[in-house]
Amino acid sequence: MDDDQRLRYSRHLLLDEWSEQAQDQLLASHALVIGAGGLGAPALMYLASAGVGRITVVDPDTVDVTNLQRQIAHTTDRVGQPKVLSASLALAQLNPGVRVHAIAQSADEALLREWVPQAQVVLDCTDRFATRQLINRVCRQAGVPLVSASAVRFDGQISVFDPRDPDCPCYACLFPPDAPPEETRCAMLGVFAPVVGMMGVMQAGEAIKLLLQSAPQSAWAGHESLAGRLLMFDGRTWAWTKLRARRQANCPVCGPGVR
Repeated sequence: MDDDQRLRYSRHLLLDEWSEQAQDQLLASHALVIGAGGLGAPALMYLASAGVGRITVVDPDTVDVTNLQRQIAHTTDRVGQPKVLSASLALAQLNPGVRVHAIAQSADEALLREWVPQAQVVLDCTDRFATRQLINRVCRQAGVPLVSASAVRFDGQISVFDPRDPDCPCYACLFPPDAPPEETRCAMLGVFAPVVGMMGVMQAGEAIKLLLQSAPQSAWAGHESLAGRLLMFDGRTWAWTKLRARRQANCPVCGPGVR
């Protein structure tokens, strides 16, 4: 790091767990963020502000005025622009030292198989069940940890699915692909903006912790990821519910014999 970077990241460097070597590792890391909407926008902002050196963001949509209630990376004057371009502009203003690669298309299987293996962590900030299942499957096969969250109305949830941990379940263990729920998208039901923001910020926090787990001279013992746990949040009462999640022997993605 140079002196400007030491000043920029000084409040992290003051933490006992956060060495210069840890910050250097973060600056050399690559996060793949799929979705630049309600979850992705705050997640992207905090990844960039913390100094994740390379961020790839994938989203096929354009900024709509209805997004501005919660998607804080976008602005009124960028309505009509691709969300990935709008997010890239926001991140460049926030931290010009971060390299952002914008991909304005849907996260199909070909794209995921190209980009997931290049990242050290993937953030699923999408809102479609089928897409979530596809992201989970590709991350599992590539051995890349996945931070997944969702929010609708006043409810949010978040977990980490880490294929590097042999005991950690995958997304399909919790939400079987052959039992899709009724689609509950915020475009249909609405969403309380602070809830989706909180989930996105927590995704960034989990991603940063995962990126720094192997950092030299860092002391992340006790700073566990959410692997194996599902946190559910009720924005009406600010109450949290924590559930233990276990691998399922009959899981079609990570069960025995599945490749």
